[in-house]
Amino acid sequence: MTDDLRKAPGTAFLLQTRLDRDTIRSRTRPYYDPAEPFKSYPQAPKTALPRTSWQLSEARIMKLLQRRRSIRRFAAEKISLEDLAFLLWAGQGVTAQAGSHLLRTAPSAGALYPIETYVSVQRVASLAAGLYHFNVRTFELELLTKGCQGTRLAEAFLGQSFVDHAAVCLLWSAVIGRSVGKYGDRGMRYLLLDAAHICQNALLAAEALGLGGCPVAAFYDQEINQILAIDGIEETAIYGAAIGKKR
Repeated sequence: MTDDLRKAPGTAFLLQTRLDRDTIRSRTRPYYDPAEPFKSYPQAPKTALPRTSWQLSEARIMKLLQRRRSIRRFAAEKISLEDLAFLLWAGQGVTAQAGSHLLRTAPSAGALYPIETYVSVQRVASLAAGLYHFNVRTFELELLTKGCQGTRLAEAFLGQSFVDHAAVCLLWSAVIGRSVGKYGDRGMRYLLLDAAHICQNALLAAEALGLGGCPVAAFYDQEINQILAIDGIEETAIYGAAIGKKR
């Protein structure tokens, strides 16, 4: 490993959170206050998401994996509310309960689920444009900001205009305390893994619906945090995906 790579902040983080047999039981783990397991906006207007019978029998997993590609050109058509509901369920839908844990479609270290989902609705039939929070427990969208946020988001995503042209942009944040409260600094790794699991599920769901999507990790962090009205410390933006009709 070169000295430059060894000194890089990302490499330093990986090295500092390594586990080995000799120290795994004796090493001191810093204490972090755990975070609340769910987030909601009680005063926000709610939109119940439909749980229609999603007919995917013809969409075999091998075909979905084979066809999935990152798409950056979208048609100016709306997607249905049912399609959006399926995308959100595929990413983080509740599938079972084990004790106090609501198990989801995507795995999470310790069933802690530190990732929150926000949705920039830009072209969805029967749903006003705006920024929403996905309430996992109630399977509802909570309206946070009225009006289309596509142009503002595209600028925060380093000026990538396809974000504005998509029907929706899914935005994922990490509530850091949920993970590090149990796993210490190594929990920071699990935040990244959890977001990746969720994103892949959503992209495969988009392909099953005949939609296209593109994950996006290049953004001005504080600008996205400001759009989501989060502090960037206890909760911070971590990933995104633009999804819409293929052009």
